[in-house]
Amino acid sequence: MDSENTRLTLGSLARVEGEGRLAFTVRHGRVEAAELNIYEPPRFFESFLRGRDFREPPDITSRICGICPVAYQVSACNAIEQACGAHLTQPILDLRRLLYCGEWIASHTLHIYLLHAPDFLGAADAIELARIARPEVERGLALKKAGNAILELIGGRSIHPVNVRLGGFYRAPTPSELAPLAEQLRTALDDALATVRWVSHFEFPDAEIDSELLALAQPGRYAIEDGMLTTTSGLSFTPEEFCDHVEERQVSYSTALHAHLDGHAYLTGPLARYSLHSAELSDTARQAATEAGLGTVCRNPFQSIVVRAVETVFAVDEALRLIREYQYPNRPYVDISPRAATGYGVSEAPRGMLYHCYQLDFEGRILRATIIPPTSQNQAAIENDLRSTLSANLRLTDTELTGLCERTIRNYDPCISCATHFLDLTIDRG
Repeated sequence: MDSENTRLTLGSLARVEGEGRLAFTVRHGRVEAAELNIYEPPRFFESFLRGRDFREPPDITSRICGICPVAYQVSACNAIEQACGAHLTQPILDLRRLLYCGEWIASHTLHIYLLHAPDFLGAADAIELARIARPEVERGLALKKAGNAILELIGGRSIHPVNVRLGGFYRAPTPSELAPLAEQLRTALDDALATVRWVSHFEFPDAEIDSELLALAQPGRYAIEDGMLTTTSGLSFTPEEFCDHVEERQVSYSTALHAHLDGHAYLTGPLARYSLHSAELSDTARQAATEAGLGTVCRNPFQSIVVRAVETVFAVDEALRLIREYQYPNRPYVDISPRAATGYGVSEAPRGMLYHCYQLDFEGRILRATIIPPTSQNQAAIENDLRSTLSANLRLTDTELTGLCERTIRNYDPCISCATHFLDLTIDRG
């Protein structure tokens, strides 16, 4: 391999949610370009929403992703409810947070066990992992099933829930319906704690990202379904001020926009949430993090698997608390009347902060919609990490570089869409 002048192309990324490729250009021993190319065609959801009724976005936008549909539903509800001046009751808000916990458990477990863990154990994929670590994979499947059970009971089904509506839910579960779910979650908590112990013994390369971190904050608790935006540089701003700080830019090689925070690449997601607000985790989750060797801040992207496992413990623990303190709402939703206004909504999808904005007319017709998903926010930071990783490892063989680049990308759990493919590697030596 000529490490002085090389163009390296990863034709199709494996074990990520969606389709993308990666291209590097090396000139005179320096990495000149690292391009994460998301080549799936544009999906035009923001255009689909224009002219639609204000009650439709929670159902329409949930179709953007089969892994984190609740995140799209909640961010859409937050934005439109704010525009309409709606105030939800605490039991409804708690039920929304419980639903979101289900999505965190299911999504984090999927990534930990089926996409990320094979990287650390020398397995090509989850099927091979199941051959060498069957009990662990079965534990992961049971844990994901517990997350799905929350989604099914609260949301009506585990994928693209149908029980969410503006102002709350079409139907709220009775306390007696939640009792068997709590029993399942108590077993899931043991599985989640075992997962933290398991992944904490993986071997992690030395690495540290220097990107600014952005995550939501809520007073006195770990933010999931709403909050203020906070950063490691000390910024704190409301969802209304999001676009005063975050700008989306087009790049020639990708159909995904790149977002920048005050002109710089930044990262949102588990590492950001944990590093900014680990003190707000439950006692059980904080203890699990300490026993896993995590400090209060984690900037090693390879250890994101440990942080996800800790967040899974938190989500199970939080779900149990919400069920324990559950108050059956008098009505499962509050009435909402449209008005001419613009609303802004945010929430923490498993893989990062998700922003929605809707402008409505006085009849509730959508005039403009803006959706900024976490993968678009993280893409520039991922490219920076890839550039640094490749620069430090140009001595490696093509096969070794391919594996390292894929591992680097999987650290961030990018959600390109819901497909996975195998990797074809080609190198153009120019």
